[in-house]
Amino acid sequence: MTATLLVTGASGQLGRSVINHLLDTFKEPASRIIATTRTPASLADLAARGVTVREADFDDQASLAKAFAGADRALIISTNELAIQGKRREQQLAAVAAASKAGVGHLLYTSMPNTEPGSPVLFAPDHYDTEQAIKASGIPFTIFRNGWYGENLFMAMPQVLASGQWYTSAGDGTISYGARDDYAAAIAAGLASDTSESKTYTLTGPKAYKTAEVAAIVTELTGKPIQVIQLSDEALTEGMKGAGLPEGIAKVLVSFDAATRAGDLGMVTDSVETLSGRKSAPLKQFLEANKAALAG
Repeated sequence: MTATLLVTGASGQLGRSVINHLLDTFKEPASRIIATTRTPASLADLAARGVTVREADFDDQASLAKAFAGADRALIISTNELAIQGKRREQQLAAVAAASKAGVGHLLYTSMPNTEPGSPVLFAPDHYDTEQAIKASGIPFTIFRNGWYGENLFMAMPQVLASGQWYTSAGDGTISYGARDDYAAAIAAGLASDTSESKTYTLTGPKAYKTAEVAAIVTELTGKPIQVIQLSDEALTEGMKGAGLPEGIAKVLVSFDAATRAGDLGMVTDSVETLSGRKSAPLKQFLEANKAALAG
């Protein structure tokens, strides 16, 4: 294809993986790829490969207008602004508006599962409103509702293994963890395709697991027993605050457990394979390959 492909947040882990797949898996010419970031110097290696690197600050409309210029297909990777409620929504709507004004022909976006009103996840409305803005723009779109990353386990697991206790309010809810790189391959495939059809995909791992099942896998891999302790959302929030987390962040993290308990994160699809041609890695295989990260 001859389209110019743009990726926002290209210095982040998902953005870099997407661009690597565009270049190495799908053999897209570097000259047709635009990588945007707030810190262009961090993408010097991509620039050296021939990728066009542009500055894009989601808080600066002028920089967004310049960043999206000339892009045929643009991937907006959701921002990580969680500290200020509503800030992420504001940033992402600005990016959608800039892409529309620049004449982007196909808009792609990384969302999350079950964004509809009523989701327990505190930032779900940011994704829902961004999805609605994309649909209202009239631009053909591809929305990727990314399931929970297996990498998310690495944030808490070192402490869990050190204490032998995993505090949760997820109950018997399940999560279909998937590897970030698997999702990136699927997203890159969607970006590199020439489809003009509007479609929404939910990207997941191949199986959904209860907290106790994940704990059993980690114990098998590390030899360290884990006791899963179920708490109420309120008690879990207080425990996180007592451990030093700011209240706002604690509430966001607990809202993930509430969504898990509600069944919002346990969907299993074959979208990764449908898009990329490769199967999602099973959780045990992923954790075994990244065993060192479990202990921190």
